Amino acid sequence: MALTTKQIFTVLRTVKHPKENKDIISLGMVQELEVEGKKVNFTLVFPIDTDPNIETIRKACVQALEKELGDEIEIRGNINIKALQKEEDNSAMGKVKNIVAVASGKGGVGKSTVAVNLAVALANTGAKVALLDADIYGPSIPKMLDIENERPQVIKENGQEMIIPVEKYGIKTLSIGFFVNPDDALIWRGAMATSAIKQLLLQAKWGEIDYMVVDLPPGTGDIHLTIVQTVPLNGGIMVSTPQEVAIADVKKAMSMFHQKTINVPVLGVVENMAWFTPEELPDNKYYLFGKDGAKRFANENGLTLLGQIPIVQGVMESGEKGIPAAADADSILGKQFSELANNVVEAVKIRNDELPPTEPVQITRK
Repeated sequence: MALTTKQIFTVLRTVKHPKENKDIISLGMVQELEVEGKKVNFTLVFPIDTDPNIETIRKACVQALEKELGDEIEIRGNINIKALQKEEDNSAMGKVKNIVAVASGKGGVGKSTVAVNLAVALANTGAKVALLDADIYGPSIPKMLDIENERPQVIKENGQEMIIPVEKYGIKTLSIGFFVNPDDALIWRGAMATSAIKQLLLQAKWGEIDYMVVDLPPGTGDIHLTIVQTVPLNGGIMVSTPQEVAIADVKKAMSMFHQKTINVPVLGVVENMAWFTPEELPDNKYYLFGKDGAKRFANENGLTLLGQIPIVQGVMESGEKGIPAAADADSILGKQFSELANNVVEAVKIRNDELPPTEPVQITRK
């Protein structure tokens, strides 16, 4: 027998708000109810997004409906939550909407180059963008943006010292490279490195940010765990060259994001150094490191290929001088990074539409 909206409302009248001591139907909390065969969808409306009763009431609805209707109803995962008002978050990260980590299994694949140019290309779209250099032991972003000699201001706010990110090419940037001698090797224990990352994240005046790009160190380790425990990553982007040895390392890095205790979505793959193109022959492609290796990897693993970035000598040289290729949107590489940025925007939107908001990972030790 087909379910009716009347049946659903009757059952939900038995669910009471713990604080108001009234049923959720009388309180007008159940909206947008749809019944299609056994599948039931509706929205629970709360006055504020930090209401402590959200999960309690959602679970109570599922239990009541399944107890009364049993196998006749499909309700799990079909209850949406809507808040009439969002509580203002005044923390350093409170106005950062999306955080995307750029990762690789090994060094030398151009991960930082991709991170910097992705950030610049995102800023070119009009988005408010931040770039965090989380590669503590080998910070390269200050050099890649020609801001090695910059020293961020530190101000006092509510009794706490806050760092003002350096701005260039329309992006707000912080790196440990701003605070150390670029010629000195950083020899830090894990605790020192993780403390530095937390300070760059949580004691900075980021302001309103649409996309924060985090340039992770190669491989997996303490810094990666610190990031996922400190901030809610919307997703990770894997960077690889076409070679099989690089792809093998990407698999290991990707497995970290997919661990049950971490469970951060992988938004897609970027194939860097996909081919060599001479500036004077922009239509020519020479596959120096093999062809479509990362593309095949993406297809085999059900991942999105977000972009294929070629090697272009003159443009790469300008990058070494602190001029990102994405700064010239009409160049060969500029167009590729512009396409990458658009694909990342779309991937983040799909992720946000299809998955619940992310929370910092809670990792416990036995």
